[in-house]
Amino acid sequence: MIAGAVALSSCNDFLDDNRYPLDKQTDNPEYWNNEMNVKGQCNYFYSEYLGYGNGTSWTNDFYYRSLSDDQSAKISSGSGIIFADWDFQYAPEKNSSWDATYTVIRRCNIIINNVEVSTLPEKVKANYIGIAKLNRAFQYFDIVRKFGDVCLVTEVLDVNSPELYGPRVNRNTVMDFVLDDINYAAENITLQSSKSEFSKDMANAMKSQICLFEGAFAKYHQNDNARAEKYFNEVVNACNAVMGSYRLAPTYRENYNSSRTAILANPEMIFCKTYISGQLGHSMCKYLSSNTPICGMTKDAFDAYLFKDGKPLATTGEVKSDAGKLDANGKIDLTDVLAVRDSRLSQTIDDHLAYNGNQFTRTDAAGTAVSDPLASNTGYTIKKYVDVNVGYDAITNDGSNTVCAPIYWLANVYLDYAEARAELGQLTDTDVANTLNKLYARAGLPDQTVASLSNMNDPANNMGVSSLLWEVRRCRRCELMFDHYTRYWDLIRWHKLDLLDTTKPENIDIVLGANVSAADDAANAGVIVTDGYINSAKTTAGTSTRVFSDREYLQPIGTTLLNLYNLKDIEFKQNPGW
Repeated sequence: MIAGAVALSSCNDFLDDNRYPLDKQTDNPEYWNNEMNVKGQCNYFYSEYLGYGNGTSWTNDFYYRSLSDDQSAKISSGSGIIFADWDFQYAPEKNSSWDATYTVIRRCNIIINNVEVSTLPEKVKANYIGIAKLNRAFQYFDIVRKFGDVCLVTEVLDVNSPELYGPRVNRNTVMDFVLDDINYAAENITLQSSKSEFSKDMANAMKSQICLFEGAFAKYHQNDNARAEKYFNEVVNACNAVMGSYRLAPTYRENYNSSRTAILANPEMIFCKTYISGQLGHSMCKYLSSNTPICGMTKDAFDAYLFKDGKPLATTGEVKSDAGKLDANGKIDLTDVLAVRDSRLSQTIDDHLAYNGNQFTRTDAAGTAVSDPLASNTGYTIKKYVDVNVGYDAITNDGSNTVCAPIYWLANVYLDYAEARAELGQLTDTDVANTLNKLYARAGLPDQTVASLSNMNDPANNMGVSSLLWEVRRCRRCELMFDHYTRYWDLIRWHKLDLLDTTKPENIDIVLGANVSAADDAANAGVIVTDGYINSAKTTAGTSTRVFSDREYLQPIGTTLLNLYNLKDIEFKQNPGW
């Protein structure tokens, strides 16, 4: 469906046709009385789910350019790898996120308003209105978490509509509107479940994501416990509507590197984006397998993974060393290091270090090279999304990658449920057994209870929350490592974006990478080493820094938009600090 939507949007650009004024074809009641026409317009929304990207573009919703404490750098076009600063240094003339979101919201409103007055049967109407409201809900959720107060538009505007210069509406009002939209979608979309189409289950999974953000935001930003409780309870309701219909896939990586056939058969998958050779591919695997240095995992993220005894780094009885050892080719082998840790780690990064001046080539089971010589700025390279069994050409050719992308899947729902119940003070051993323990078991870790998690007391807890919440958050971090910018948005909703400030000595591990002490000075000549670890913030030219201020919780609004309001003497304020 998603692949078809890409083709559909290129053949019939509904959006261009329906700027102002509406075209004759769609500004016609008869058009909207035809269910196939309505379905065709709703199919466009699939293209909004980027997944692993499209064609030769390396832009995607997984891993690439993800600013968090899990990765320490990003790509700057034309400059190779640089240390990641905040996305905005000043307010731009135009913020494309604002414009693009309202473009999609306009499409949603066109469909909703026209289908409501069509002659379609009521159940059919409700289904397509539900699909449009589901997508409108996500667009408003996304723009609120980026900008805070936003304009709330529910009608189709023309050039004379006064709403074109409407005010910014309080974010809470908008998010309550989002909740109404997503509830309508979950109640009225006809299809119960489908891994490749909009469905009730997908709507509830989305509702869980949205309400978890809002509940945490209310608690940690607004100190509004009543609102937080309301939204955390909505998370629980949404998760309960889904969890019984799915089960975890046998292995962690198959959620990320499966073919279309395999991911559609995956019992964990709720909604995914599929790719088909010759029709729609992507380039993310190529990016992770080329000789272009990639953004590596940080020491902070590496150390977050529990050991096989279920204990954190500070208290484990396992061998704690992360140094690795030299193999016969002089490369640093992490096999023994990874063997005593949460198996999600060994399924996420390669078992050898690779960095500037000391590259490593990934191979398949037969020992055949399936990548170019790899390197990352921290030494840890990422294999999580790459299927080495498809061969070198299928992996390294631009636009030809066809492993499929999860969008919503059961692990997300388990984690949302466990966190919401913990935030409500209601997490039970039964809850842990039905959610976290299933993820722990797949990761080769022992079962836990509320008591054992509450008594873990990891000294690495730097969030000022209980041991129980810290461990729930740890499991979330490790399970969703590099997925959907999840960690970045989690730090925002938890009011912990200051953990990305590299000028604070206590945050040093977010700029450090792998332990390269096993290699000699000659092998390490291409990197700067601090206490045995690669320092990704340092080069021979100097040290990069990232300084936090509260303004980073919201993006700046484009100055062109502000000026348009000013020309009409209408107050429209920039976000604080910009």
